[in-house]
Amino acid sequence: MPRRKDIPPWVKVPEDLRDPEVLQVQTALLEAMFGPGGSRIPYIEQVSRAMLELKVLESSNLTEVVVYGNYLYKLRTKWMLQSMAERHRLRQERGMLRLEDAMSALELGL
Repeated sequence: MPRRKDIPPWVKVPEDLRDPEVLQVQTALLEAMFGPGGSRIPYIEQVSRAMLELKVLESSNLTEVVVYGNYLYKLRTKWMLQSMAERHRLRQERGMLRLEDAMSALELGL
């Protein structure tokens, strides 16, 4: 059961709170995905017709994103969030590669 008390009206209690979908996301990507302080979470919940709950895993740099809702909505939301996380991870990776290239160019005096 979720810890939240403000369950959105489109989530049916208790049937939509059973068997949530869970995905793990790098904690460093959370702000890119959900905005500063999770400001985009209410919008994502409304559009996806699901409810999200974040649980930081203490022994790693991962956060669990728990998705509650109607079966199809929670599967679609999980897929969307996985795609967002992968996109942001790849963008971050490309940024690091560009930084390494720029630093190499400076070292070589190009």
